[in-house]
Amino acid sequence: MIKDKRKFTLSLAILFIPLILALPFPNRWPLGETIFSAVGIPVQFAGGFQMVGITLIVLLLVGLTLLVNSLEKYQNRIAFLACLVVLLAPGFLVNVFQKNFATGIDAVSYSGEASTCRFEMADEKTLHGQCSLTFRNLGGESTRIAVEFLEWHISPDDMPMSSLMNEGGPYEVTLNGKEQLRVEFETDIDVSNMESHIESGETMGMEIKITSDGKSREL
Repeated sequence: MIKDKRKFTLSLAILFIPLILALPFPNRWPLGETIFSAVGIPVQFAGGFQMVGITLIVLLLVGLTLLVNSLEKYQNRIAFLACLVVLLAPGFLVNVFQKNFATGIDAVSYSGEASTCRFEMADEKTLHGQCSLTFRNLGGESTRIAVEFLEWHISPDDMPMSSLMNEGGPYEVTLNGKEQLRVEFETDIDVSNMESHIESGETMGMEIKITSDGKSREL
C-alpha cells in the first residue's frame, strides 16, 4: 500500500507538527502562539492574519500532499482520516494529559461556555457584579487557585465589563480531586470616579487567569 516509505515517513513527521502547535494548552490559545511569542515570531501581521493559523494550514497541506503521493491506493480515505486526526486530536490529547498526568493548576479545566457574569446598578455610585464560573479538576489531588478576570479583546470603544469584578478579587477557589464545581463570585464596584461605565449587562465565556503556587494560566 505504501509505495514511497521516505515520503510516507516525512508526511507523518510534518503532520505531527500542526497537531502539536494546535494543542490548546497551557492557555486557551494554541500552543503554537506561545512558541511563536517565545522565539520572537509575531503572532499576527498586517491585516490581522494569524501566523499560527497560516502555518498550520500550510503544514497540513504539505503533509497531506506527501501522504497521498506516498500511497498506492486509498489515498483519499487515508488523507481524510489523517486530516481528522490532526484537527480533532489536540483537544483529546490535552484531556488525556490532564486526566492522567497533570497535577495542580495544569489539571484544572474551565468551562467558559457554562460561565456567566451579570451586572446591575445597586445605587448611583455602586455597580453590583455577580459571576458564576464552572471549573473541573481532572487531577486526583486537591488544588487551590486564585481567579482574576481578563478582557483581551476589548476595543477602545467598548467599556470594560467582566474585568470590573477584579475590584473584589482575586477570588479563591478550592477544587477537590476529580471535582466539577460551579462557583459564585459577587462584589460591589465603586463607579463614582469612572468617566463612563456600564449600567447593566450580562456576558458569558469570560476570559480569566488562574494562579496557584506561583504558576498561572490564562483561560
